[in-house]
Amino acid sequence: MTSEKPPGGPDEAHASRVREAFDSFLDAHGERLDEKGQGLLQRMRGAASDKDPERLREHLTEAKERHGWLYRELAEHPQLATLLDELALWGF
Repeated sequence: MTSEKPPGGPDEAHASRVREAFDSFLDAHGERLDEKGQGLLQRMRGAASDKDPERLREHLTEAKERHGWLYRELAEHPQLATLLDELALWGF
């Protein structure tokens, strides 16, 4: 027996939703991001895609403390807000 997940399974669907949500956010706000903000957003994307609430919490805390506008925009973005709600269900 193998532990591989079938293509198109739940994890692939989740990764696709994460990609779409972050791409949508970048379309709307990407021009405002400096290099540090872009790196932070990529780390958030990775944590969300990996369903890692601890890492995402750390990155959100950094956004709140160092990039207040970014944190507000993340929380107000419909697709990202939905992902954050899901993470709350995972114990976030």
